[in-house]
Amino acid sequence: MRAGSQDDADVIVVGAGPAGSSTAHWCATAGLSVLVLEKSAFPRDKICGDGLTPRAVAELARMGVDLDPADGWIRNEGLRVFAGRRSWELPWPEVTAFPGYGSAMARTKLDHRLVQHAQRSGAKLLERTKVTGPLLDERTGRTVGVTAQTADKRDVVYRAPVVVAADGVSSRFATALGITRRDDRPMGTAYRTYFRSEGTPRHEDAWMESHLELWSGRPGKSDLLPGYGWIFALGDGTVNVGLGSVSSTPAKQSAVGHDYRDLLVRWTRNTPQEWGFTPENQLGPVRGAALPMGFNRSPMYRDGTILVGDAAGMISPFNGEGIAYALQAGRVAADAIAQARTRTSDAAREAVLGGYAERMRADLGGYYTLGRAFVRLIEHPAIMRFGTRYALPVPVVMQFVVKLLSDCYEPRGGDWVDRLISTLTRVVPTA
Repeated sequence: MRAGSQDDADVIVVGAGPAGSSTAHWCATAGLSVLVLEKSAFPRDKICGDGLTPRAVAELARMGVDLDPADGWIRNEGLRVFAGRRSWELPWPEVTAFPGYGSAMARTKLDHRLVQHAQRSGAKLLERTKVTGPLLDERTGRTVGVTAQTADKRDVVYRAPVVVAADGVSSRFATALGITRRDDRPMGTAYRTYFRSEGTPRHEDAWMESHLELWSGRPGKSDLLPGYGWIFALGDGTVNVGLGSVSSTPAKQSAVGHDYRDLLVRWTRNTPQEWGFTPENQLGPVRGAALPMGFNRSPMYRDGTILVGDAAGMISPFNGEGIAYALQAGRVAADAIAQARTRTSDAAREAVLGGYAERMRADLGGYYTLGRAFVRLIEHPAIMRFGTRYALPVPVVMQFVVKLLSDCYEPRGGDWVDRLISTLTRVVPTA
């Protein structure tokens, strides 16, 4: 399935976030010609918590990304969880499938490094090139390329046998093809900002911190705010501070109606003074974004178009993690594309490309189904309070929770907790 004489590449990738760069890297490594179209210019920002779980670190290592701490890749040991007026430090699980540490890096740096890695692998990047829609074959309706607009407002057309939509949560490309979001999947909302942290206790913290209860002042003497919060040290003298919420459906999410910018200000204003979360130390505004979860857009493949990362709603309902699954989706998509070009008939090629969605569902579908059930439970404040105050402190429950929420468990073998989680992901529906 090589590009024809009129094609510009074997594969066009729309968007150069982690999903797009992973796809481009793996496709180029397989010998395909790859054209990546990015509407912005690097370095550019992306609203995110900037945390990388061991699962994400494993994907980066598989790509051959240099993770030397001397090059800005801070390592963290696990999660520090605050809830019920107590805190616990939960190390990342020691499993053979993933390293025993996570990382963190601002997306302005991470995304730039990943697309540069894809370029070194052989992918071609065009920045400030806005994809305006799919190019369809008049006879079959199949996607055969894209229409785009250059920085100088010229309308251009790029052709390829396969187009990968990696254009984020809104995915205008998928929407233009009639591939819309599902209303039966969880939707999250997250807001974050940055603070200078050098010289404070937050500088180079070895733990990714999660606050399951947010107080506008000292606990017991002020209001309990809705949502959850995080504090992630980035190792470069800054810290990512944010909060968010998740609901079982988009309708419930939109009905919440909270001003999360104001909530973030109220929370950080009453954190300990030595943390330095002051207006003088704040770097940039508070910015927010939606978090599409649990495969909230389908189908993930249709007639020459593959959806990866946020475009397919691949964020975990358990923890808001999206980078690990974006990187994984790029790898699986590239494998399907490379395998498809070895087939000798259109039907066989379509079957292989469609297998991408089947592989993603087989690996993550059960886990996301459990995540949807988890979100429905924690929507009830009484259940959330019981869990944080009575269940979480129990060591065996804590072990189960950290493996389940971080998605760091042995998929085969391991201890009884690994086997239980693996069994649960297999017996629940994967749709």
